[in-house]
Amino acid sequence: MKLLKKQTKAIDLLEDKITTEVNYGGAAGGGKSDLGAIWLIQNCIKYPGSRWLMGRSKLKTLKSTTLLTFFERAKIEGLQAKKHFIYNEIKSTIYFPSTESTIFLKDLFSYPSDPEFDDLGSLEITGAFIDECVQISEKAWEIVKSRIRYKLDEFGVIPKILGTCNPSKNWVYKRFYKPWKEGNLPDYMQFIPALPTDNPHLSHHYIESLEKLKDKATKERLLYGNWEYDDDPAKLMDFDSILDLFENNWVEPGKYYLTIDAARYGSDTTKLIAWCGFQAVERTSMDQSSIPEIYNEAERIRKKYRIGIKDVICDDDGVGGGVVDLGKYTGFINNSTAIKVQGKNENYKNLADQCSFMFAEKVMKKEVWFNAETTDTERNEIIEEMECIKRDKIDDDGKLCIIPKKIIKTLIGRSPDWWDCFKMRMLPVLKSPTIRKSANTRKTRQHYKR
Repeated sequence: MKLLKKQTKAIDLLEDKITTEVNYGGAAGGGKSDLGAIWLIQNCIKYPGSRWLMGRSKLKTLKSTTLLTFFERAKIEGLQAKKHFIYNEIKSTIYFPSTESTIFLKDLFSYPSDPEFDDLGSLEITGAFIDECVQISEKAWEIVKSRIRYKLDEFGVIPKILGTCNPSKNWVYKRFYKPWKEGNLPDYMQFIPALPTDNPHLSHHYIESLEKLKDKATKERLLYGNWEYDDDPAKLMDFDSILDLFENNWVEPGKYYLTIDAARYGSDTTKLIAWCGFQAVERTSMDQSSIPEIYNEAERIRKKYRIGIKDVICDDDGVGGGVVDLGKYTGFINNSTAIKVQGKNENYKNLADQCSFMFAEKVMKKEVWFNAETTDTERNEIIEEMECIKRDKIDDDGKLCIIPKKIIKTLIGRSPDWWDCFKMRMLPVLKSPTIRKSANTRKTRQHYKR
């Protein structure tokens, strides 16, 4: 088989006795799908009776893209359909009669009706190739990995999973690209950056078309393989504006506020951010905290900056309700009705969505400065969360809303606690007389009713 240099490197890793996960990609035209097809064909011929998976987020897309690449590569290698391999469209399989090896074509989308991927439960495979793996969840990747056990000892191989993709700021970035860039990728995991310039067989017209792209983010991703750019139209904030959040030192100081996202004895963490206008001047992160512990830290910050009780805003869902009651703070109910602006209803699904859109707009206008001291880990967490704040149902003409938190948790592996603190900072803005004509409050607790 004729391979590109980068493809040869990938095949070597896929045949060694150390590497179990390989991510190959970074730009368009680097031979990603072709590599997967080559590897599967080799394996089906080399290991008689083996079973392999070819997957993608949606089976329909796989059949109209990746599968066609497979057919093209098979033809180049002299393999004839219905003779050397048999494709069964109904069963979604490719069978090699001479070796009795099989490739299963699988849909790996995270359907709400099958969150645990039970459809893959009885599947036993020898290895897996997932094309455009950025479009599936990390859980799907792990589930597929757990199914790689078929005749491994008999063939003398170790579990192998190959993922190919274009750059995207999600779990693939966090799992492969970022550790690779920092030199911290484990020995059993490998990342290979592939660019269109690595492919001498690619038409120069294609590269010229990429060079002429006007959208900077798309050009950076598809031509230069830059993982720091994302052209998702659903995103509320671009990457440059997110980075500027830490550099906008012209943001004027103002009234002090404290926002709290409370969590207790769970995987989430409690975040507290002190604000001077829209300058974040101090932050606290607390793991496994009780209500009194959160309250004591809130009071420490409140007294330090002389923040009024009503200017402390805490999520009023779950554990946060206890903190609100104890401190008599302003409660923030995520699912409450969006607040009227100048007496008019706003087109948001709820208060949380309204505040998220408003804060994102201020970030894009360079009107927020995160001036609080942070660790590299905290800074990266903030960036990661903000890049996941996207509009849900972008083609829907209904009320504006953000993608559900459970989806964000799937993408980044944790709750967006920093963002929850950020969005709550917009409540005093919406509560101000210049925005609203009246405040809908209760006597015992300062929050907005459902």
